[in-house]
Amino acid sequence: MEMTQKPWQSWSKEEFLQQFGGLYEHSAWITEQAWEHQPFNTLQDMLNTMKNIVTESSQETQLTLLRQHPDLGTKIEMSEHSQSEQAGAGLTGLSAEQFEQLAELNRNYTDQYQFPFILAVKGKSTDQILESMRQRTGRSATEEFQTALGQVHTIAGLRLQMWAEERNLYRKQVE
Repeated sequence: MEMTQKPWQSWSKEEFLQQFGGLYEHSAWITEQAWEHQPFNTLQDMLNTMKNIVTESSQETQLTLLRQHPDLGTKIEMSEHSQSEQAGAGLTGLSAEQFEQLAELNRNYTDQYQFPFILAVKGKSTDQILESMRQRTGRSATEEFQTALGQVHTIAGLRLQMWAEERNLYRKQVE
């Protein structure tokens, strides 16, 4: 699909931060730094810049970013994006058994890696999420750290795509 409008190119910094500050969970610092790299011809250019900002950050900063994500299926306060994503994956309507499985997997994962399990849950069923948690627990810390960062970027990309679709910024190309 082709981008038909690029409203972000004329925005103030405040507008830019208001629209895109939530792409990375509770981490508007990424959007603030991305602002300095404008102009962005495409949303993908902007997202790539944000990914590079994270990649070039210290491991401690990256760990802080990972720790901003809520545990899946918990009742704690989380961003609207996370609430919507988890509801869409059925994590707000778990059975008691599923909730206990998820809570135990979350505890084991967090104990092992010192950050929450992160997965782009859009389009996944509760069973797929639980299976992914089982498969990823037990990996090396380095491998799982990189996987979690990759999932953070996937989540940001999905949020950005949804933002563009909600504003009808894409025009389907004739095939």
